[in-house]
Parts: sequence; C-alpha cells; structure tokens
Amino acid sequence: MKLLFELSGENPTLPFSELGCIGTVLEQRLQVAVVESPDPGAAQRLAMTHVVLEYLGECAPDLAEFRAMLTDLAITTTQPFAGRAKKVHGGCHERNPCSQKEFERMIGTMIDGPVSLASPEVEYRAILSENRCYFGRVLFSFERGSFDARNPGKRDFFHPGVMMPRMARTLVNIARGDAGQILLDPFCGTGGILLEAELLDMVPLGSDFDPLMVLGSTKNLSSSSLMLADATHLPVADHSIDTVVTDFPYGQSVCIKKTDTMDQLYHASLEEIRRVLKPGRRAVVVTHRDISPIAANVMTILEKHEQRVHKSLTRRVLVLGH
Repeated sequence: MKLLFELSGENPTLPFSELGCIGTVLEQRLQVAVVESPDPGAAQRLAMTHVVLEYLGECAPDLAEFRAMLTDLAITTTQPFAGRAKKVHGGCHERNPCSQKEFERMIGTMIDGPVSLASPEVEYRAILSENRCYFGRVLFSFERGSFDARNPGKRDFFHPGVMMPRMARTLVNIARGDAGQILLDPFCGTGGILLEAELLDMVPLGSDFDPLMVLGSTKNLSSSSLMLADATHLPVADHSIDTVVTDFPYGQSVCIKKTDTMDQLYHASLEEIRRVLKPGRRAVVVTHRDISPIAANVMTILEKHEQRVHKSLTRRVLVLGH
C-alpha cells in the first residue's frame, strides 16, 4: 500500500531512515515521505512520524493544480469529514502564493460528502513541502504521551545522560529488527534501548561492565536478559545476534578499564559486534564524535547521521553492515 508520512522536523535525516523498517521510501521532501509498505499497521512502531496517511495523489503546490487533482480523484464519502492543510517551509509557488485555509476550503468544496470540522470521522490532508503538494486520507496520528511516560527520570532506576525514548526507538527501528529477533546492546546502561525492543516484542539482550548498571536495569526492564560482561569479550556465540543497537560510553570510566584509550575500546567493541552479528544484518552505534575511520576498518558504513542534543553534545550515529 502506498502511504504518505508527515514527519518530525527535529532531525533532517533520521526520520527518513527510520521509515525503512516498514517499507521502501519512494519519494521525500522536507518532513514528507511517500512509502510503499506491505503493512500500514507496522507504522505504529515509528518514533519520528506525526501522521500516517493513505496516499491519494500529488501535484504542484498551487490551487489550480490542486483543484484538477481533486476533480480527477472524484472522492465521495458518507462519513463526516474535515479537510486540513499544512505548509512546510513555504510549500507554494512564489509567483502564486496561497494559504492553508484556501487548500482546506478546496478540500471541503471538492469532496462529495458531509463536512464536520468539529467531529469528523475522516480527515483528508494536504501537505505542501518544497515544490510539491501531497494529498492523503489520515489513517492515524501519533500521541507523544506514550514516549513522555517513559521519560528516563520517571523510571525506577535513573542515571544522568541517558538517551530519550524517542531517540532510542528510532535507532531500534533503523536497525531493522523484528518481533522475535534478538537485539543486543553491549553498553546497556539503564536499559533504555532494551526497553524499546521489549515494547516491539523483540528478544532483548543487554550487557554492561558496571555492576551498578546491570543491577539497576533489572528494575526498568521486564523481559530482557542481562549480563555483567566486557563489551570487547562477550559470552555470546558467533553470528547469533539479529541486530545490535548501542550508545558507546563517552569518557573514561569503570566500563573501559581494560582498555588504554577510547579508540581501542571502539575498535575492539566493533570487532566483537561484527563477530556476534549475523551476516547481512545491521548494527547501529552512537558516539559523541565521528569514529568513521575506525568503523570502516571493521564493518561497512551504510549510513551516517547526527543529532544535536545540546551545546556540548552532538550524537554521531553510524549504521553498519556486516
């Protein structure tokens, strides 16, 4: 099924990469993507999407083109409906400026059915981004509350500097793991990545060199298996892991006491990740600086992303292939 996605604007690349876990991205503009997906319901797992729509069509972002497209679609409905429009970074021809309200009125006029702005059963939406206007029927929207409820500060065990749930879910999705598959986090910390894997019905396996983290994580997790282990010498069989997602440590600490430098830790850990990962599968690793030269000597770099957290911290995300 061809789907239309209204995406979060918090990162320029991660939302598009995340969509790969539910289908094939056919087209993309700022905060908009068209995806061919065999299972629209799978989009419920996404973290950086605001709205999922059934793709109905697209045109140039002006009213005349939009009217022609709606005429060709000839939509009829017996359900009360509302028409909405959103402009992303302009989204209209400079020589033919237009407003969201004009597009919304056009939807209400051109669709044959009862309009109900107060309590619609169906919503049709136009999204104007760059040089295109995309049109679709809303299938579902995302509530931010579920992620906010899992804020690290609300968990039984907390440690400063941990990753927020939305980012953790995005990385798990980019790693392309499915229900029933094993996800390994060799630097699990308080278990945030493992928690997102649990919620996706995966088989989460976490390890940490710090006994406090392993013990604390048991308070935050329900079905994950945890190990006290050195990430450079994991008690895990060769090629037994379906996917790896981890946030590497950012400084000297007890968890790296067996190595002399951070570069040695990165290299040795990546070698171990390559050993346990099944051929053809993905690992997603996060660091505070670019370790591409180190990673490229161990695995294939498939994607690179950046996420600014605050003034002194930008996360570097590498997607690696076996």
